Amino acid sequence: MLNRWARFVKGSYPPWPSVPFAFLWAYGVTGLFAVVQPEDPPWRPGTGTLASALTLTVTLLLMRAVDDIRDLAYDRAFNPKRPLAAGAVRERDLLVLCAAGAALVLALNAGSPAALAVLAVQLAYCALVLAVDRALGWPPGDRLLLSLLISFPAQLLLHLYLYARYLHDTSAPAGGGGVLAIVITVLVTVHLEFAKKITRRLRPGERSYVTTLGLGATVAVALAAPLLSVVLLLVQARPVTLLVPLAVLPLLLPARAAWRFWRGRAPRWPAALPAYYVLSTFACYLALSLAAPG
Repeated sequence: MLNRWARFVKGSYPPWPSVPFAFLWAYGVTGLFAVVQPEDPPWRPGTGTLASALTLTVTLLLMRAVDDIRDLAYDRAFNPKRPLAAGAVRERDLLVLCAAGAALVLALNAGSPAALAVLAVQLAYCALVLAVDRALGWPPGDRLLLSLLISFPAQLLLHLYLYARYLHDTSAPAGGGGVLAIVITVLVTVHLEFAKKITRRLRPGERSYVTTLGLGATVAVALAAPLLSVVLLLVQARPVTLLVPLAVLPLLLPARAAWRFWRGRAPRWPAALPAYYVLSTFACYLALSLAAPG
């Protein structure tokens, strides 16, 4: 089974860029909490942040396993080289992986009761979504907006988990700044979700928001979300003048992608740029938190 797990990780959750993404998510978003709540006790990365990063690394692997099980029929048609679709790993292997991974991350967070509770709810929600999918085939995979709404709480709970760990590590009280930081982060990830599915030429049976919203509206959502996230950060967090470029700089990547897509009449949105945008944004959040005066 270990060999099959390794094949799954290699094919569906390659350590590069999956692990750096999880670590930057944990460190960057935790740093963002410090940026939007400057009155809190000083925050610097420590063992709690490392525990958060390891938790996200494993939890995102488990979520990838759940998604691969749910998308098996689609992957057999359109992504036949994915490990589960190709038969390199079995569904039962992934269920065992999910159970073992859940036990591991819960043990890792045993010292932070609030974070542990949020994480337990997140894992239970993912299990519920998978159970409903296997029992009822709902929601249909081609209903992307509905699927997005169903999947959204799992991501939101991860943000809440990071906030709970931040509050535990800093002994800070909960405040509206935490909600703001989560909204900003969700807007960042909305760009990734929509941009990676933008195409002018849909393949037969391909799933894309373009089918429901149209090309123009899908592009508009993909570009408005990161812009709004920066506006909220600049207006509410008010980073010092010298640090403003750190908040704005990642917008160059969506802007470049949009230019290439429209001016070059490319058939698809540049594939790597949405992920690079999210990575650079999280890195800038971390830099803001470390560079801002205490």
